[in-house]
Amino acid sequence: MSDLINPTKEQFAAFRALPDEGPIHMLNLIRLRGRAAYEDGRAATGAEAYQAYARESGPVFERVGGRQHWIGRFDCIVIGPEEERWDIAFIAEYPNPGAFVEMLRDPVYREAVKHRTAAVEESRLIRLKPQQSGQGFGSVL
Repeated sequence: MSDLINPTKEQFAAFRALPDEGPIHMLNLIRLRGRAAYEDGRAATGAEAYQAYARESGPVFERVGGRQHWIGRFDCIVIGPEEERWDIAFIAEYPNPGAFVEMLRDPVYREAVKHRTAAVEESRLIRLKPQQSGQGFGSVL
């Protein structure tokens, strides 16, 4: 599996090594395949496969306390490689890093992730520590 679809063992270990307290935000950037790449060869678009992933994993996401914090529609790259485009961009919020790990280990989620793997051509998943907003530009630095 490509390390641009699912985390590598090293990336997951780095995630786990960070403090496991307080809420986290996970920035998700998703580029979908035109045709899903299911191991069993079933026919679906990347969008259809991702919708199946969302439908099946959503209850687990909510059960561990996750919520969609923000979603946006891609328009264009202003700074960055011009060939980059993202079909889905959103921030998921978890009450703590352990909730994210709990979701990943859930058997229902583990079954649903086959749809995500089939759907996604490339992705980014970036852990963020939420900060107070509205305190001025660049105040987090």
